[in-house]
Amino acid sequence: MEGEGKKEAWSTEQGQIKGDQDHEFSLPSAHTIGHDSWQQVGFMLATSFNCGYILSFSNLMLVPLGWTWGVVCMVVVWFYSLYVNWLLAPFHFINGQRFIRYRDLMGYLYSRKMCHFTWVLQFVTLLLGNMGFILLGGRALKEINSEFSHSPLRLQWFITITGVTFFIFAFFIPTISAMRGWLEASTIVNFAYIVMLLVVVVKDGKTNKQRDYVIHGKKVDRLFNAFNAISAIIVSSNTGLLTEIQSTLRKPAVTNMRKALYVQFSGGILFYYAVPMMGYWAYGSKVSKNLPNELSGPKWAKIFVAPIHDALDTKFLKLDKSMNSKENLKCRFFLRVFFFIANTFVTSAIPFMGDFVNLFGSFSLDPLTSVFPSMIFIKIKGKTARPEKNLWHWFNFIIFSFLAVVTTIAAVRLILNNVQKYNFFADT
Repeated sequence: MEGEGKKEAWSTEQGQIKGDQDHEFSLPSAHTIGHDSWQQVGFMLATSFNCGYILSFSNLMLVPLGWTWGVVCMVVVWFYSLYVNWLLAPFHFINGQRFIRYRDLMGYLYSRKMCHFTWVLQFVTLLLGNMGFILLGGRALKEINSEFSHSPLRLQWFITITGVTFFIFAFFIPTISAMRGWLEASTIVNFAYIVMLLVVVVKDGKTNKQRDYVIHGKKVDRLFNAFNAISAIIVSSNTGLLTEIQSTLRKPAVTNMRKALYVQFSGGILFYYAVPMMGYWAYGSKVSKNLPNELSGPKWAKIFVAPIHDALDTKFLKLDKSMNSKENLKCRFFLRVFFFIANTFVTSAIPFMGDFVNLFGSFSLDPLTSVFPSMIFIKIKGKTARPEKNLWHWFNFIIFSFLAVVTTIAAVRLILNNVQKYNFFADT
């Protein structure tokens, strides 16, 4: 990969270590580098990141757009998301340096401020992604409890139980590489659940004669809601953590990353798009932000069964000792406790996450997945690339920067309009 010349890579962590390929170096990390297969990473991309919100996507993605524009936007975002992730993969290596963190790559090419800004965007992505899983798990447990009790406990108790479960999992399975055995079981369970869910949804759709697909609201509201829907579609297709995920792949890392992306954007797309489309078909414009609320079938069908702690682990763990050494186990325990107490508390306090998915997509994922890859291309290849390629990436930079601003305004507007409906620690 040709760059503009050698310069020192800056990172939130200091130092350099030998990478997994000859004459390549990467910044230090407490987590495993260059170890995983592309199949493992492909399954993880297809069945884990952001799927905590999948049961809200019918309402968030299709209700504001309707069938025609909804399907068009889903296809366009799917194709463009595959393209920008495919484009970003080769920039994992620059001038003999392997960049294992997105923020370090942006800091190397631009500035410390850009490194910090990228870290903030990724932290928001990680935080809201975790909150979606914790909230979904809490709601599922509450539904199970309601089957066996006439006076079920409040939602916050089940969110707490889910948060504790997540903490235990994150402590004993501390890295992406350590998830290997769990991913196979997760893939089977997730797709089995999706099949069962779709069976019930199709059954309901055949008997529901009262549905309509009218886009409701004033013209201004419909316009802003459409931008919110685009943000939600971006969430369904992207992680904002490609560089970190790619760092776990064994060589050749670029080829293997692209293979994993093909898994995500082929079989994985059925996982993310089939449920929203069938949910909207079955229940129309009145579909709930929590799809299982609409199901006429058994309540057990409302059950739905990691994110990267690399920054905290690399900062506080002793990198010269084993991940499971006594000192590092103790430190990791307190780091995970702190993270999941904060995460679980926020989820319990604001269990009305649907509106925040739009902010998640517009403020953090749009720049990370659509704007930054073109910025990287312009910085590294701008002087040698053909004029039409440079023009294409400047066009992407301008258009998607504008889209990020507009969709963020739309997301904040929606939250402000609904603020009176929100009740902290609501039992919803």
